[in-house]
Amino acid sequence: MRYDHDLASLSVGAIATIGLYTILYRENRFYRFFEHLFLGLASGWALVAIWQETLKSLWWDKMVGATASDGNPAVMGYWAYILLLPVGLMGYTVFSKKHNWMSRIPIGVILGLYSGQQFSAWMTRYIPGISGTMKSIVPTTTQFFKPDQNPVKGDLYGSEALNNLIFIVTVLCVLSYFLFSFDVKSKILKNASLTGRWMLMIGFGAIFGTTVMMRFSLLIDRMYFIWIEFIKQGLLHMK
Repeated sequence: MRYDHDLASLSVGAIATIGLYTILYRENRFYRFFEHLFLGLASGWALVAIWQETLKSLWWDKMVGATASDGNPAVMGYWAYILLLPVGLMGYTVFSKKHNWMSRIPIGVILGLYSGQQFSAWMTRYIPGISGTMKSIVPTTTQFFKPDQNPVKGDLYGSEALNNLIFIVTVLCVLSYFLFSFDVKSKILKNASLTGRWMLMIGFGAIFGTTVMMRFSLLIDRMYFIWIEFIKQGLLHMK
């Protein structure tokens, strides 16, 4: 019976996988059915995940507290968290024509908190990157390559200085490409802008190639599921 149950589960997964990949041929009802099935399952999973990973731990548990158990001390609850419930429920008034103005209150709160967090995230993410572009291009030792064993801490080797120089030239060329505010007549700036454009295209190409490889990884995983797990389980069931 265990093989029957496993084979049924694998069969449903294989049929759903093939159904979703029929979009490669053209739009069809078979694909639409499994697309809606996937969205329905994802919505149900998201509701459970939101409660278990967010609402329960960050809201419910802090509001009701916890009693002492298994050597863990009791935690006092904070009743003020109950005030978040009506604010959250106001978001669902968007479905009412008469009371949809109330949905703007939680939206405004969320946008305000998100704006503050994004400012902090921007400072944390980009300020170190800006300071990281200020690299030295003057080596402090006559040795070109960095030794594999016991390198002198604080010394800048020739190979590292060359890498820093290439990095700074790349940054300056890419930044010069975005000089749209005035007409660039200098040949040096024009050549730097053209070089920056090519470097941007190389970077975008690498990102696109990474995206394609991620899609191939997903395809390989699905094909492995069908040809190895599904067929292997089917053969075991037949035996």
